[in-house]
Amino acid sequence: MYPGTHASVRPDHPAVIMAGSGTVTTYAELEQRSAAVASALYDMGLRRGDVIALLSDNSAAAFEIYWAALRSGLYITAVNWHLTPDEAAYIVNDSGAQVLFASAGISELAADLVNLTPSVKRRYAFGGPVAGHESYAELLAGDWPPLPSQPRGSEMLYSSGTTGRPKGIKPHLLDIQVDQPGDPLIAMLQHAFGLNADDIYLSPAPIYHTAPLKWCGGVLALGGTVVLMERFDARDALAAIETYRVTVTQMVPTMFIRMLQLPEEVRKDFDLSSLRLAVHAAAPCPPDVKDAMIDWWGPIFVEYYGATEQHGTTVITTPEWQKKRGSVGRAALGVIHICDDDGVELPNGEIGTVYFERDATPFEYHNDRVKTAESRHPQHDNWSTVGDMGYVDDDGYLFLTDRKAFMIISGGVNIYPQEIENVLALHPCVADVAVIGVPDPEMGEQVKAVVQLRDGITGSDELAQEIIDYVRQRIAHYKAPRSVDFTDELPRTPTGKLAKRLLINRYLEVAQ
Repeated sequence: MYPGTHASVRPDHPAVIMAGSGTVTTYAELEQRSAAVASALYDMGLRRGDVIALLSDNSAAAFEIYWAALRSGLYITAVNWHLTPDEAAYIVNDSGAQVLFASAGISELAADLVNLTPSVKRRYAFGGPVAGHESYAELLAGDWPPLPSQPRGSEMLYSSGTTGRPKGIKPHLLDIQVDQPGDPLIAMLQHAFGLNADDIYLSPAPIYHTAPLKWCGGVLALGGTVVLMERFDARDALAAIETYRVTVTQMVPTMFIRMLQLPEEVRKDFDLSSLRLAVHAAAPCPPDVKDAMIDWWGPIFVEYYGATEQHGTTVITTPEWQKKRGSVGRAALGVIHICDDDGVELPNGEIGTVYFERDATPFEYHNDRVKTAESRHPQHDNWSTVGDMGYVDDDGYLFLTDRKAFMIISGGVNIYPQEIENVLALHPCVADVAVIGVPDPEMGEQVKAVVQLRDGITGSDELAQEIIDYVRQRIAHYKAPRSVDFTDELPRTPTGKLAKRLLINRYLEVAQ
């Protein structure tokens, strides 16, 4: 299924509504525009397995480009527009993108990428002009021949690695046409979450993230309506639910917290009775927060656990969660196996590495055979892991006990400490540094730098702020530490390895 199927039946049905402006893109418009872009890309010489890049804020045009890629058998790489020019350029270059589409809403970054991404052959700007880019509107107006039937394309999205360099997650292309069933995510949205053509889905998060992009794509494949927020605001989200009679939404726990922080009289002022399903993922939801949301919205919450790698998925409903508090659910995609460091499967209740067994060929990390091999089970090529630890109980419910490679999840966004540590290693006052996540009541976790200073230098509030600013000048602002602590010595093993778990435990003990 894809928008063309629904355009032939309900051409005037809203495919995308911009929540703030109310601007509507119908299925007929989505079909016509995505077909034009797909034909243009084919005319440029792009063929199955080639890559295009998308640098976009939350804009309806992004879905025209998204579906153009999928119906052309291409990979589409969405780039986080909060990144610095060098960081964004790395993703564009590493992906091998031949064409880049950019929103005028982030024109400065798009213009900066022109000289940093020489392998890009063509660039198009939508929503207004961008220096160094051709007009997307003129591309749409071109007289393009019909596109020959192509197998379905896919997303190739980037997830930061523990070394600090993002890695492209490259799924194998499906042997199906874009208008045929067979995409496991869409099947899961239908059967595990009950989405259908009558649903109105509120998407409040940036669409360069995996879940917002793929869920919006899934809703469009099923013929529903996506209500896309230009940016998240707690009150605006409630207003959008009421205005557009939203039936389904997906949020991260930080959004729940911000809505709960609204005055009670404000929260009670909105009619949320249209909601039948509220999905959350990406970060652990504090139980008290989830309880408060259930009291407010009712038992309509469904949590899922997965990853950009699409190696497997678990799902848990509100009644299940209330009985299995802390669980992320049972397998909805793949079969769970918990294994020790040697790959030996462990009995229920014992903690180990979480693997998912899939019939489909597992993902690959683009241009990184070593990391791809590390994700596979030693004896089973179709068992893969992203490094998370956990256990399964006797009823098949998964409980996660650790995060992969000490990753920090702040407001639903993955942040890897090694990248920040690499930056601070060059600070003239820093002798040693560890970056960890510490509990934060709003964001889930916040980034903290624990710094051992060089001899003769004394810690101060001014120096802490200087260190934070130093990071902000070199990598994306959201990755910078929110706080800096100074210590006489960081814990290291006799071989010199940083004993980060000991450090994290100290902060957890203080927080309890």
